[in-house]
This record gives sequence, C-alpha cells and structure tokens, in this order.
Amino acid sequence: MATHPKTARADREVLDIILRRWSPRAFDSRTVAREDLLRLFEAARWAPSSFNEQPWRFVVVERASAPDRFASLAGALTGRNPQWASLAPVLVLAAVKGRLERNDVGAVNRHAWYDTGQAVGFLTLQATSMGLSIRQMEGFNADKARAACEIPAGFEPAVIMAIGYAGDPSTLEYDKHREAELTPRQRKRTEEFVFGGAWGQRY
Repeated sequence: MATHPKTARADREVLDIILRRWSPRAFDSRTVAREDLLRLFEAARWAPSSFNEQPWRFVVVERASAPDRFASLAGALTGRNPQWASLAPVLVLAAVKGRLERNDVGAVNRHAWYDTGQAVGFLTLQATSMGLSIRQMEGFNADKARAACEIPAGFEPAVIMAIGYAGDPSTLEYDKHREAELTPRQRKRTEEFVFGGAWGQRY
C-alpha cells in the first residue's frame, strides 16, 4: 500500500501512529459516528494532569444534528479557517478551567493549559488510530466561541478542532493550501531542542 505523502519520515523508530498524524484542511462530508467521537474523549479522559484536576472540557457540535450552533461556532473562527472548518462534520471547542478544584481550592492552576494540551494530544492520537483527522485552530474570536457554546465563567476557550475524515485537496480554494495537503511534513531535528545537562549542550 502506498504511503501517504504526509506520513512523517522519522530519524529514529517511533510509534507508527505518530508518523501518520497530520492536520488536513480538506475534509470529507461523511459524518462521524457518535460512539467513535466518544472514544476520542475516553482517550482524553486518561491523560495525566497536575493533582488529577483534569481541567479540560469539550463542547461537541455536529453539523448534521445542530446546524445552527455549528454555524455559530464556525462563525467564531477567523482568517481562512471557516473555509475548511465549515466542511468538517464536527467542531469541538476545548475549554480550560484556570483555577484549582481539589487542592488549594480557588488558586490559579498553573498547569491547566499544559494538561489540557496533553488531553488533546491523547485525543488526537486516538483519532489517528481510527482513521479520523483533526485540525486544531487557534484562530478564533474567544467571545464569539464562548457565546456559541455557552461557556461559563471560570473556563477559557483554548482551541477549536475540526474532526472528520481527510478529504480531497482539490476542494480547497487556494493553491498553497492544496499544495500543503501533499507536502511532506518538516520538523526541527532533535539536537535543536534536546540538550544534555545544560542548555545548548548536545545530547
């Protein structure tokens, strides 16, 4: 079977699921079964978090079952994000609880965003294992997203994710976006961000 051009070429052996994860802009119109979506959040559930606070919350908006709310959340996106996100079958808003619930109640949870990122990472790899794709978008109006999903005080919108099946790049409007769907992924070499003993020392 041919390897997808977005499958990473690692310098060292890692899990295949990591190599296959990528963030498409083009989405197929197929719906995603609710049970499959719930499996993603089950994966997120088991991510580590400081004091086991689990400060993440997810609001799932399906285009087929809640078209008005889907349009409202898509309308919170900025730049060119709405052009491809509106074609995905599912949008998910991840929100972060910024204060502690269990230990030193009410104090700022300095690790809340870090922990939420780990939960999204677990969720993303689970999606990849199931043939689903996720595009995470930080380009959105937080106030509009909060209103669209009725996010209460104490929680901050962190990211909007488009979830579905990767689609045909030819459906994208701009040449650079179509090309990006097929361009091999690039990353810094490990020696650029892993140091031995002290900053800047090669490991």
